[in-house]
Amino acid sequence: LSHLYHFSKVFYLCVHAISGNTDGAVARESTERNCSSTPPYLPSTAVNTSLQLEELRVQMRGMNISAYIIPATDAHLSEYIAPRDARLAFMTGFTGSAGTAVVTLNKAALWTDSRYWVQAERQMDCNWELEKDVSISSVAQWLISEVPKGDEIGFDPFLFSLKTQEDYNINLESSDRSLKSITENLVDKVWKERPSVPPDSLTRLPDRVIRRTWQEKVEHIRTQMGDSPYKPTGLLLSALDETAWLFNMRGNDIPYNPFFYSYTLLTMDEICSKPIIKLKVYLNASCEGALCVQLKGYDTILDHLKNYVTRPGVKVWIGTEYTNYALYEVITPQDKLLTSSYSPVLTTKAVKDETEQQILRDAHVRDAVAVIQFLMWLEKTVPEGNQTELTAAEYVDKCRSKQKDSRGPSFGTISASGPNAALAHYSPSKETNRRLTVDEMYLVDSGGQYLDGTTDITRTVHWGKPTEMQKEAFTRVLMGNIEISRTIFPSGTRGVNMEMLGRRALWEVGLNYGHGTGHGVGNYFGVHECTNLYLEMILRWQICCMLFFEQPGYYKENDFGIRIEDVAVVVPVQTKYGNNYLTFDTVSLVPYDRKLIDTSLLSSEQVRNRISLDNQLQDIYLQFLKMRYKYVLTQRHKMNARLHLGVSLLPQN
Repeated sequence: LSHLYHFSKVFYLCVHAISGNTDGAVARESTERNCSSTPPYLPSTAVNTSLQLEELRVQMRGMNISAYIIPATDAHLSEYIAPRDARLAFMTGFTGSAGTAVVTLNKAALWTDSRYWVQAERQMDCNWELEKDVSISSVAQWLISEVPKGDEIGFDPFLFSLKTQEDYNINLESSDRSLKSITENLVDKVWKERPSVPPDSLTRLPDRVIRRTWQEKVEHIRTQMGDSPYKPTGLLLSALDETAWLFNMRGNDIPYNPFFYSYTLLTMDEICSKPIIKLKVYLNASCEGALCVQLKGYDTILDHLKNYVTRPGVKVWIGTEYTNYALYEVITPQDKLLTSSYSPVLTTKAVKDETEQQILRDAHVRDAVAVIQFLMWLEKTVPEGNQTELTAAEYVDKCRSKQKDSRGPSFGTISASGPNAALAHYSPSKETNRRLTVDEMYLVDSGGQYLDGTTDITRTVHWGKPTEMQKEAFTRVLMGNIEISRTIFPSGTRGVNMEMLGRRALWEVGLNYGHGTGHGVGNYFGVHECTNLYLEMILRWQICCMLFFEQPGYYKENDFGIRIEDVAVVVPVQTKYGNNYLTFDTVSLVPYDRKLIDTSLLSSEQVRNRISLDNQLQDIYLQFLKMRYKYVLTQRHKMNARLHLGVSLLPQN
């Protein structure tokens, strides 16, 4: 909430104001394709996809299919995927994290949401149509218009969820077109330089960051299985974070996410998982028994599951959100199947125990120091004209790498200046890189992986003079952030109401944003953790002790973007009359840019909320100095800290 001020000789804290100049570092080409011009215009960022389309169509003809669907996920239905699973990017050139591609024998189309429309126009060549209605019904209608009656549409069942397959079937059932399950992925067959799986680098978490051993977790999950009235005999874990959480292990197969390729079949007397040779002793892999892990090859899951369901009296419990259709369709007959949206591992993992809560708070203190050092560096160097989006992204990673227990970034940093910040999920590249100037707004969305926690924080700053519109938009985004963080809500509150709190101040003046307002987060796990599950558990099941991100924003196309993102813990709260009420306790510790705040728009409650948080920041930073640098904290130090933090939202006398 201030400029960057010197903080007790150790680091600087800064955030500045904003202006409207959208000058780039160099003269720039048009950044989006124009397929209607003669000849068609393609920017340098577009990827030529003619060869892979031609080769894929050869494979399609060999399988006697007229279309092939290419999702943007992997066999575990993950949001973040390994380079070897980026089939949609290989085929289309589009690198956004969400989308569906369809290739017919003479056309190709991509469906993605509003976050990525501009990015898609920058990255795709004119072989591809861009469709903006991302519903499966929209994809199905396009297929019906392009695929002849009686023909088949191919898909990889390992990349389809149960609901996805069902929705396509429903939309196609009366059209005389049908889906054809092809277990050998056709894109993989034409992807000659497909990346390999990284060498195993699996580790077990140290005892200081865990409260429960893997054996205790296994017994707890088995208890839930035994308590189920449907009496499942086995639980299939498909999401990558399920096996990692259950065994207190981490890996490196997925960039930014400490996961490893794995499935686990947990029965009441047996545990089967992928071969983890280095940790055989830790997993009791050399014995047979209820707490001994039988290590199986990753690619044998389908055969092992088929064999298990042939046993008499077995019933397999699956979470449908993360189990692919290929595994689902081998669990037959139906009386051997038990489904729920989420497995008991995911619902248990979502509720953080006391150790997980505390270590995450500790990680956020260190992360805040890194981000503040980064903002100080920007304040000092941007006016010199030498920094770009890429150098800024590199420097924030460098600041985090110096913190205790750092394990790298939790996602690719969104470092966006001026019009690039209007793209909600922009990633800087050599082709799009802009120089940072005092005349443009700058948005940085970044996070870190630490042995004791995962962080994700977004701040929007400006080092010049912001326009009145920019100040109002920023303040209204801040108002949404405050309203979410201070709200007290009863059980049964619907998730849409949280969305409304984050958007109401923007809606009042006709502004909005095109992404969700919140998501879950793990402890040294994924930075996005089952968002729908989190909303459902927090608001319907009265669950506290969960971690949740609040991220309202506003984006003005080709001008600027604003987002404020903080992490909070869901905690119980005492009210005067009611019980079972919850609220959010914010644990992010980086102040906001004071120059961008129009305090006249804030209510007195919102002002008090910010002052309370600022006082908390002051105390935490002072304690950090005391512990790390052995400072003796005098009253003068405390007064200087408050001055340097610029914590008060109230006008200064």
